[in-house]
Amino acid sequence: MARIDFAFGAPDRLRMACEVTRKHYLAGRDLVIYTQDKQRLARFDRLLWGFDATAFIPHVQADDPLAAQTAVLLTSAPPVPPAGKGGQLQAWLINLDLNCPPGAERFERVLEIVSNHDEDKQAARERWRQYKEAGHDLHAHDLSRKS
Repeated sequence: MARIDFAFGAPDRLRMACEVTRKHYLAGRDLVIYTQDKQRLARFDRLLWGFDATAFIPHVQADDPLAAQTAVLLTSAPPVPPAGKGGQLQAWLINLDLNCPPGAERFERVLEIVSNHDEDKQAARERWRQYKEAGHDLHAHDLSRKS
């Protein structure tokens, strides 16, 4: 089963996802970013290009011909870990959907970022319950306590 990390209290879920993506991209980790909401995925795609004037995070859609050479993949289809690249860390999944991602157990780790919006918190509670019932290793982190 996967380790699932919930980061609660993000002021802006998508912006925080950009920060997390940058951190793991710079650490050399492959990431798959998932939501079945194509509009949310498009907003995240645009935000990745402009959330920081000095940040550059190469990313493509998971079905793009360049996906095999790109560390950050975006998808609204059921997420699949990319084929291993010799010596690289195993890919992690960032779930931006309101539901549990299909196939979460195929990833070493799933990152869940939760904002303070009521709908987001309620959906996160349900995902937590589902992950727990499935036997995943759950961890919670309170972002609101960080300055």
